[in-house]
Amino acid sequence: MIGKIILASGSPRRRELLAGLGWNFEVIPPQVDEKKIDGEPPAELVKRLAEEKASSVASRFLGNWVLGADTVVALEGRILGKPNSEGEAAEMIAELSGRTHSVFTGVALIAPDGRKLINAEETRVTFRPLGKEDILAYIALGESMDKAGAYAIQERGTLLAERIDGCYFNVVGLPLFRVSQMFAEMGIALSEQWGIYNDK
Repeated sequence: MIGKIILASGSPRRRELLAGLGWNFEVIPPQVDEKKIDGEPPAELVKRLAEEKASSVASRFLGNWVLGADTVVALEGRILGKPNSEGEAAEMIAELSGRTHSVFTGVALIAPDGRKLINAEETRVTFRPLGKEDILAYIALGESMDKAGAYAIQERGTLLAERIDGCYFNVVGLPLFRVSQMFAEMGIALSEQWGIYNDK
């Protein structure tokens, strides 16, 4: 059994994904300044911010597993953050229409003994072509304002995507297979992640 995990994230989507695994965890939002560095590639940005989030919590709650994550949407290397208005959200969706973009999630895992693993996962998402009426109708649903790239793949925004190449859960905000792999690298086997014990 893994034992107690702290999720260093305020994202309700990450909380729901982790809860679906049946793991014992507590949510403690990190205290970090999520500033971008000019010219920083998306994969490096999410790894840096994931590590900063995890480290900020691990330094206050020693002796626990701490999991931090950060997700961005990138179109041809340009990062699309969370929109500041419905107009900006509509512009983002219009840019993504009929094109393929990348969703990057950085994951940082800190063990109770201080060991640390940091990885980034990329998923490619292709949007269907969208008309102005489609875009405005989606924005009116209210899903865009707190989402990178102005859409929620796990909600009604799923109808925007024609194809997903890679981990679906990564687009939601936490690549579960990658997280499982990282725990395995830290010595927590898959059977232990399920809470299964084999005495043979």
